[in-house]
Amino acid sequence: MKKYLFFIFYALFGVIISGIAQDNFQSLPWRRTTAYHEYLMREVHRQYAERQEKLAEAWTSRDKMLLYQAKCRVSYRKLIGELPQGGNLNGQVAGTLRQNGFRIEKIIYESVPKRYVTANLYIPDGSGPFPAVVILCGHGLNGKVPAPGAAIALANNGIAALVVDPVGQGERQELIDENNAPLTRGATTEHTLMNAGSNLVGTSVAAYEYWDNHRAIDYLETRPEIDRNKIGVFGSSGGGTQTAYLIGLEERIKAASICSYFSQRQRVLELEGPSDGCQHIPYEGREGIEIADFVLMYAPKPILIRAGKYDFVDFWGAMQSFGELEKSYEILGAKDNAEMSAVEAGHGGNEESLTALVVFFKKHLKNDNTPPKEFTRSPVSASDLRCTATGQVLTSFRDAVSMRDYNMSLVAKYADKREDFLKQSETAVRAKVFELLGISLPEEKIRVASNGRISKRTYEMHKNQLIRVGQMPIPCVTVIPENIEPAEDVVLYLNESGKHNFLSDELQLLPFVNRGVTLVVADLRGFGETADPAYLNDTKYWNWEYRNAGTSLHIGQPIMGQRVIDIISLLDYIESDPVFKNKNVRIIADGLYGPTVVHAAYIDKRIKSAEIMRSIKSFTEYVQNPLQRDMYTSVLYGVLQYYDLNDLIKKTEHANVRFVD
Repeated sequence: MKKYLFFIFYALFGVIISGIAQDNFQSLPWRRTTAYHEYLMREVHRQYAERQEKLAEAWTSRDKMLLYQAKCRVSYRKLIGELPQGGNLNGQVAGTLRQNGFRIEKIIYESVPKRYVTANLYIPDGSGPFPAVVILCGHGLNGKVPAPGAAIALANNGIAALVVDPVGQGERQELIDENNAPLTRGATTEHTLMNAGSNLVGTSVAAYEYWDNHRAIDYLETRPEIDRNKIGVFGSSGGGTQTAYLIGLEERIKAASICSYFSQRQRVLELEGPSDGCQHIPYEGREGIEIADFVLMYAPKPILIRAGKYDFVDFWGAMQSFGELEKSYEILGAKDNAEMSAVEAGHGGNEESLTALVVFFKKHLKNDNTPPKEFTRSPVSASDLRCTATGQVLTSFRDAVSMRDYNMSLVAKYADKREDFLKQSETAVRAKVFELLGISLPEEKIRVASNGRISKRTYEMHKNQLIRVGQMPIPCVTVIPENIEPAEDVVLYLNESGKHNFLSDELQLLPFVNRGVTLVVADLRGFGETADPAYLNDTKYWNWEYRNAGTSLHIGQPIMGQRVIDIISLLDYIESDPVFKNKNVRIIADGLYGPTVVHAAYIDKRIKSAEIMRSIKSFTEYVQNPLQRDMYTSVLYGVLQYYDLNDLIKKTEHANVRFVD
């Protein structure tokens, strides 16, 4: 009999659970899974249009064009952050390979003390000094190997080439095990993971690469075989990104070529979403800097844009941006210095575009317009080109400083700065918090729109959307028990998995209802009802909302700041509804909501307590351990120069904010 009753109970329980699961907790009257990204893209387009107006004004005279360049450089210097000081390169040649018509030297130098950079220097036979081109590698995990065709072609035509391993590639991989095996799928993932922690201390992988490449030119200047007055730079794909970032500020470069990267940022963000972590510096859109602007900072010196018509890098965007270069170069009196090679090829170009590259550098570094000599691929192996004993810097040099180590040293360096910052007036601290979040307090009133209700035996659910002009609508469900306990707080419940996950499980919900607790269960923008589709966020980035988080950083409105505004809207709703009259607000949140709740609790005194589960407790955790998922959700650019999460909690005297394991 007991066994029979047991099965009856579970059958009925299953029916109840099934019935709950069928409830529709959709609070928005529309379904559009890409709505949040489209919302962000409106600001991208607005910023781009504003930049277009400024550029059009610059085209009215040479003086205005020069002023536009100068303003771009100021903005770029501000964004790239504090760069290291130059020191002793301690350059060394670890070996030499003789080839037909040139030799390859295996080079190691230090861009900062103990940050070892590995490179191969291709030097033509004969007497120098030779012009030289710094070749910046694309995103192949092996970096500078196999021997790039461009380096060999240049060497065979009397131009030296220094091929540099970028950080995170070749012999400079960082996320590796004790056997030098990579812990990620490749360089793009490593760059993206390392970039999150770098952003938190106010730098970026792009800045690391910029400095290493700047120091590569310093190294070339130490070599008597190189003509220091005839140095160029070339890069394809990720190397094209490095080239663009380098020429924007590096005045020693006389000629440059960018391949399979040059396009329009707004097109990239709209079509593909943000690229790899090394290909973005936060707030570029806010500062009005487009991809073409890095070349315009360098103008009117010679530039060759190489593009494949069938590249995943948008060709239409490349054509539009090159049109801007042509007009700008013409205003500066050097129209012939802007060239474009568009070929019937995909990513990386083909032999035709490689020939165009050699012709370009011969012309501008050697004043030689003769046809280039033919070249053959080098038979050297990867091990032949290796500069270090183990094949990796971190296991070859016991004192090697990794990006993680350097970022952690910055965390330590900024400790006194954080302490001094927190001693400032509350007005000053609060202003900086708002600045880092990229927000100001909203002035527009909220409007509550009902989307129906669900009646249960002991409680009701009211489905609403909160509308505030200029912001994403917030879907929420208000749970009102049959018997409301006056002494209980109203609970604002934020579930990382979406409000549906919480509301559909009465085992989670009923303990609140039975105590007479009223709840507001919401999805902040990008969660639940407005979560971005998984297929639009490449898994290699280890971030389920990489597209929206990256786009938010680009426009200068970190996703965390936007969600703080959502919490303020929810508090406005709670304050205005008679159901919640005279009740304190308690927040219960989990996962990625954690840092947002900490900031909201600091800003808004209507929050009296917050309980945060399964969340990071410190931004430093991301710097210390880059092998984590969904970091970009919590990135505020340079925040660790001012405070960490626990510092903000200590400043939140009006509320009891605590993390629960």
